[in-house]
Amino acid sequence: MQNQDTLNYSRISEAIRFIHHHFREQPGLETIAERVHLSPSRFQRLFTEWAGTSPKKFLHYISLQYAKTLLENNGQMRLFDAALETGLSGTSRLHDLFISIEGMTPAEYKHGGKNLHIHFSFGESPFGPILVASTEKGLCHMVFAEEADLAVTELKRRFPNATFEHQPTGIHQKALSVFKGDWSNLDQLKLHLRGSEFQLKVWETLLSIPMGRLSSYAGIAEKIGSPKASRAVGTAIGRNPVAFLIPCHRVIQASGALGGYMWGNTRKAAIIGWEAAKINPE
Repeated sequence: MQNQDTLNYSRISEAIRFIHHHFREQPGLETIAERVHLSPSRFQRLFTEWAGTSPKKFLHYISLQYAKTLLENNGQMRLFDAALETGLSGTSRLHDLFISIEGMTPAEYKHGGKNLHIHFSFGESPFGPILVASTEKGLCHMVFAEEADLAVTELKRRFPNATFEHQPTGIHQKALSVFKGDWSNLDQLKLHLRGSEFQLKVWETLLSIPMGRLSSYAGIAEKIGSPKASRAVGTAIGRNPVAFLIPCHRVIQASGALGGYMWGNTRKAAIIGWEAAKINPE
């Protein structure tokens, strides 16, 4: 059975999609509510309950077209500054709480997780069901998982020689607590990831983007000391195995467009807006 957050997200996801497709028309509350077959008052109440802010202000937060306009009108403006102008400001302690990313040993990497025992379980988030998996060393996998069987199949494909046990652990509970705004259990949460040295460097850099801020693929390339590697950075971001906690959703195109997202651009926009609403409540 879905919890209330997941149910609310499923109800407003269509509204978020509609807002993005009709941004230039600046749709009002009544128009959006009609689209999702709710009365304006009920839609307003549901949306505010889910996001912690009104639909109008949420639209402001996710309106990256405004950032794009600022960039086009001022060639000297950095993406970071444009994002701040859209109201996406604030700081986060989240990235400071991760003390390390531990890459799997060459043998573990080469042999697809041989000798690893992986626990996995399912949890809920405001953006849909989540599959979480961990080894004895730390969190190794976290993805949005509408279809449980497919999510487990993908996990086992990533670690074809590991053994698996469907059982929640304390690591899973720590990771999922972030969706409830509880970061007290995240202290020293370790990530045990399977990736190349370049990928690990990119993923670690993503952790330095504070909640409510955005970066570009080129910006990440600059930070890792490979300014010409934007395309490779994009590929590494697309292979991020830990949704949300490694915030690949905070990376957009230099033009201000969302860019891609493994779990869908509607969800990406929703997360960006949700984070902004959390740090800038009305």
